[in-house]
Amino acid sequence: MKKGIKISMLVLAVIALLNACTPKAEKKQEEEIRVENIKTAVLETQEIARKIDFSTTLEPYNKVMVAPTMAGRIDKIHVEVGSKVQANQLLVEMDKTTYLQTKVSFDNLAVDFQRISTLYNSGNIAQQTYDQTKAQYESLKTNVQNLERNTFLRAPFSGVIAAKNYENGELYAGTPILLLVDMANLKAHINIPESYYPSIKEGMNVAITSDVFTDKEFKGIIEIVSPVIDATTHTFQVQIKISNAGGVLRPGMFARIGVDFDKINAKVVPYQAVLKLQGSNERYVYVNKNGVAKRVKVQMGKRYDDKIEILSDELKEGDQLVVVGQARLVDGVKVNVVNE
Repeated sequence: MKKGIKISMLVLAVIALLNACTPKAEKKQEEEIRVENIKTAVLETQEIARKIDFSTTLEPYNKVMVAPTMAGRIDKIHVEVGSKVQANQLLVEMDKTTYLQTKVSFDNLAVDFQRISTLYNSGNIAQQTYDQTKAQYESLKTNVQNLERNTFLRAPFSGVIAAKNYENGELYAGTPILLLVDMANLKAHINIPESYYPSIKEGMNVAITSDVFTDKEFKGIIEIVSPVIDATTHTFQVQIKISNAGGVLRPGMFARIGVDFDKINAKVVPYQAVLKLQGSNERYVYVNKNGVAKRVKVQMGKRYDDKIEILSDELKEGDQLVVVGQARLVDGVKVNVVNE
């Protein structure tokens, strides 16, 4: 009786094993006879101009805080926020009491120095007297010039008043009275990976675009290239000068700087030929290898309209890249090329 039970259990185990193996065998057989129709294109390299966009914030090319070097009462501010000013234009007048008093003393001393100079030249006065008077004259002249600069505050360059922090009659006590910015020219700083250092030169032209003005492209020039590489980020900084004669762009705007690097030979393929592995960022393409699909991992480069640059050491010119039907393929499946 026990022997019969053992035989029955053995038979059931064999049947279960056969049932488990049959689907796998059938699936393997299906894969061996499966043939997918595809279309291919010969992989070629073409010369492209590599362009990379860098995000940045625009800055005024020049800006200055308008303020005297000493505290004092503000007599009159001649401009408001938004006022366009020219170089050397009078912007602010401070209290003139000290300046006028010193100016009177200087004018009197100037008359004395002129008289003493005449006597000295005729030999009627001692060298020491002349030297002392001249020293006093030069010292007071410098003092008057300094007081004049700090009493009558003028624009060091043409620009626009961006901020005003006081009103007439208030006491200046540290915070700048005005902020003057140059709107005719802007600048921007970008950090470029160190691998591009040999390709970046001062004087190179760049393109500037803004989300505010989507239909316009502005021109800039690389003005300064940092001579050192940041050891932390492995990037180097570049300063770009941007002509803004029309005043369209504004300091503080977000912008993109497009830099064209040297032309290179690159593998450029139809964008839809590149597939993405589900659940990861891995990209790959299929090529036809003697009637069998081979999956090749690639890295994506710059996109050019409906095409994209791909990078892979496994691909070479002349490979048959699958451009239609690639979504149905698995690595190793047989393929039939129907390029019609």
